[in-house]
Amino acid sequence: MGKDKLRRFAEIETFANVLQLDEGKPLKGRWSAAHFQNDKPLILELACGKGEYTVNLAKLFPEKNFIGIDYKGNRIWRGAKTAIEEGISNVAFLRIQIENILDYFDENEVSEIWITFPDPQPQVSREKKRLTSPRFLEKYKIIFNDEGILHLKTDNDALHAYTLEKIEEQGLTLLSRTEDLYKSDLVSDILSIKTYYEKKYLLHDKNINYLSCSFK
Repeated sequence: MGKDKLRRFAEIETFANVLQLDEGKPLKGRWSAAHFQNDKPLILELACGKGEYTVNLAKLFPEKNFIGIDYKGNRIWRGAKTAIEEGISNVAFLRIQIENILDYFDENEVSEIWITFPDPQPQVSREKKRLTSPRFLEKYKIIFNDEGILHLKTDNDALHAYTLEKIEEQGLTLLSRTEDLYKSDLVSDILSIKTYYEKKYLLHDKNINYLSCSFK
């Protein structure tokens, strides 16, 4: 492991806005009350990477609480450090395997989930690892409250199409969709937040897909 990674892993151990593995389990069902010390709605970003979306959403919506989730601590470091440096108090990061999300969040605890540019896991044998596979959708259904909304933003056309299929199969309600976000009327301050990877894709004129759905 490189020196930078080691330094970042050591530094996030000292960050009050980062919880790792078992540290987050006692907060199940009471994230807003116990960690953020308020009763604001809770929004998650899954596979948050460097946390650009998590941090920028928190800036746009101070009336909500945000948690970026990823297993790679050296990536989380960037978002967590930015939040600390800029005094953004409504954001936290959780370093866990997303497949274990039910160990950390209770029924009806989450208002929204954002999935931005995840690994599309294109091999058929890895379908269960896709964050919009039925396996994961069932988990989200449990932790969502009545207003629960899922957002997917991806450069991968196949993952977008796959997710649309699963939304229909699972009987979810499609709220919005586009295969070319920046040429659509859906583009907004929220959807214009750009991650490191999105900026790279846009340099090559790659279309950006977006959809949202309700679990009602």
